[in-house]
Amino acid sequence: MTQINVLQPIGRTFLNALAGLGRLTLFAGSGFINIVRPPYYPRLVLKQMIEIGFYSLPVVGLTAIFTGMVLALQSFTGFSRFSAESAIPNVVVVSITRELGPVLASLMVAGRIGAAMAAEIGTMRVTDQIDALSTLSTNPMRYLVAPRLLAGVTMVPLLVLVADIVGVFGGYLLSTYKLGFNPSTYLHNTFDFLKTDDVVSGLVKAAVFGFIVALMGCYHGFHSKGGAQGVGTATTNAVVSASILILISDYIVTELFFSR
Repeated sequence: MTQINVLQPIGRTFLNALAGLGRLTLFAGSGFINIVRPPYYPRLVLKQMIEIGFYSLPVVGLTAIFTGMVLALQSFTGFSRFSAESAIPNVVVVSITRELGPVLASLMVAGRIGAAMAAEIGTMRVTDQIDALSTLSTNPMRYLVAPRLLAGVTMVPLLVLVADIVGVFGGYLLSTYKLGFNPSTYLHNTFDFLKTDDVVSGLVKAAVFGFIVALMGCYHGFHSKGGAQGVGTATTNAVVSASILILISDYIVTELFFSR
């Protein structure tokens, strides 16, 4: 009897996790279906694109340029021990385009946009505005969730493309003005080493990450309850879950692209 009592919490936690995963999967499927099924709300999509893309540019740009500079400086510190300083442009461009650009930009977007989505939709939930939409024969999934998912999938790759350019430029600035690299040689090595797969894999990751950020923000906001405290909890859960799923999906996409 004691053993059964010990196993009950474990089984309950496991079943709750499976139930939560099922709800999230159904929510994601419903959101995807409503993206492709009319009616459409282009003004809402455009508004979310501006919110996610344009207003996130400053934080993504700052993150990228300092990441590129730090990466170049740390690479120089390590490679100088082996007289391999010439490999710094290669390391910077591959690290930024494949990994650091997509992941760091998406984490910044998750902290900014995921939290905002969860707070906005969560407030609508606890104030019964979502129920009012249903009463007015407006599908909340199509009106609230689908535009955010579409904007996340389309705008985060553009942000990552900007982050790639700014990050590589940051490494170029530090290498040429502080480490004494020849500017033309640095750029020549950068473009020679860069491959299409490096950029494409990063942009695919960005599209996946954008969907995850928007999905987590909408999901936790949509299912929030308990007034202001529930909205705060939903906001926290949206950022944390999006960040964890970004790191997990980063490994999965990397495995798909580069395991061969």
